[in-house]
Amino acid sequence: MLDLQLVGSIITLIGSLFLLLGAVGVLRMPDVYNRMQTGTKATTLGTILFLSGMAVLNPSWTGKIVLLIGFIIYTNPVSSHALARASHYFGIPLSDKTVKDSLKDEESGLEKEVS
Repeated sequence: MLDLQLVGSIITLIGSLFLLLGAVGVLRMPDVYNRMQTGTKATTLGTILFLSGMAVLNPSWTGKIVLLIGFIIYTNPVSSHALARASHYFGIPLSDKTVKDSLKDEESGLEKEVS
């Protein structure tokens, strides 16, 4: 019993650290696209680890937690992608340090093919 509590607590703590790192990344990144990428990756992993630790601590919650994890795995990347595409469509600028805008290159290539 004590071993499971220790394992669950450690997994939950690691998940919390990833969530903290995701928040720090959102504050430090130069533009909205990098913030979304940082926030999505770190919070997805952090939330999955946090919920996994909670499942170890409370085995009766495992079914609900598995559903939550599945929902998070599916929705976090999809919503981040949709927000990034919308931001690009509305012309939110990239950082000065950005080397390549693949979406702009792809859109300009499609326009040339259609013409």
